[in-house]
Amino acid sequence: MEVEKGRITPTIRDALETIFNNGNPWGGIRSKRSEWTQELNVKHISQGADILYYVGCTSAYDPQVQNVPKSLVKCLNKAEVDFGILGDEENCCGSEVYGMGEKGLFEVLIEENMKNFVKYGIKNVIVNCPHAYHTFINRYGKTSFIVQHHTQLLATLIENEKISFSKELNKKVIYHDPCFLGKQNGIYDEPRKVIESIPGVELLEFDRSRDRSLCCEGGGGRMWIDIPGERLAEIRVRNAVEYGADILAVACPFCRLTIEDAIKTTDLEKKIRVMDVAELVSLTL
Repeated sequence: MEVEKGRITPTIRDALETIFNNGNPWGGIRSKRSEWTQELNVKHISQGADILYYVGCTSAYDPQVQNVPKSLVKCLNKAEVDFGILGDEENCCGSEVYGMGEKGLFEVLIEENMKNFVKYGIKNVIVNCPHAYHTFINRYGKTSFIVQHHTQLLATLIENEKISFSKELNKKVIYHDPCFLGKQNGIYDEPRKVIESIPGVELLEFDRSRDRSLCCEGGGGRMWIDIPGERLAEIRVRNAVEYGADILAVACPFCRLTIEDAIKTTDLEKKIRVMDVAELVSLTL
């Protein structure tokens, strides 16, 4: 492993160090992990709740993504879901640490996260990050809690009429399958069901969708590596515009970041925008 040999780029080294020191790869201060909840009705899991909303590092710290957890909270509150967050106690799930080959740090994160889950008696977890979903389910070993991706929960809430819509969106929306949600875990239908349930939406499909979907190149530590040449996210954006989409819908914070950046680098900001599925639902409540 390059990590074990000490042959890693400074950006990856810095990301690993800040995960070890502050529980996230973005250099965020731990005490500010839940700042995004200001002016929102969100309680700490210590107050008791049926579901833990594990927010994740990117959604908690990155200003480009923070509207995703805010939108999801709005949806959950609308549906009267009893949930709480770990706030400053939340740590990185370890997905990117695992992908970058730092096995020792990954084991530390598993231990710290499991201590918190046991401490608060967590039985049900919702995540809006497919990387966290995949990591909790497939890399943590045997656990005592059930994990749902937020599109799964939203689909159930809409089906059970816990969420109703008061507005029409009237947009053409094309959905991008995240690798760790689709290819790795077979979750293809729920995000589409949610999008199709929104009044006024016409759901479009990429030619390369579901198990043939293009990777956005945001996972596996690539967020901290400068890759030359055209990015796959730029190809995805251009394709979406060619299909006539107004909105490129995603269900992953990394996809949201890479695609938003790709919209800017392709100079297509006036043609299309990227939004998480939760943001689409929140807009029409």
